[in-house]
Amino acid sequence: MKRMDNTLLVRAAAAEALDADPAAVVTLLADLDGLTCNRSTFRQGADGAPPHFHTRASELFFVLDGSLEVLLGQEVVVLERGDFLVVPPGVPHAFGAAGGADADVLFVFTPGMGRFDYYRLLDRVQRGQANAEEIAASQDRFDNHYVDSPVWKAARAR
Repeated sequence: MKRMDNTLLVRAAAAEALDADPAAVVTLLADLDGLTCNRSTFRQGADGAPPHFHTRASELFFVLDGSLEVLLGQEVVVLERGDFLVVPPGVPHAFGAAGGADADVLFVFTPGMGRFDYYRLLDRVQRGQANAEEIAASQDRFDNHYVDSPVWKAARAR
């Protein structure tokens, strides 16, 4: 809920949770001009986002609990509870829960750009209400540009 003094308070019980994917839940927290924020929980080994980059936004990761495997360019790193990462525009990245643990992660994009509709589209695809071509067609709108990464494929196949 946005208040008159322009602060934003989102109560956990009121946050929109997207749960069509049985291996992940995305909780939408803030979608403002300056930032977009969500909390995502991934079950052990579950994929999050495939390799992609942003042209305008930096993406911040803060691991609240568990372990998150992350592609950074041509390197794969594992983030643990309490780790913080900033991926600047132009850097290919991907992420998913590490093999032996769930992952609970706070994501912040700055600047924000109405990204909640992207997460809702992903949820509709999981429910069979939209198709993957709609995701591909939305890359410019949501500043999510998909790339191929043999490094990521090899890391996730382990």
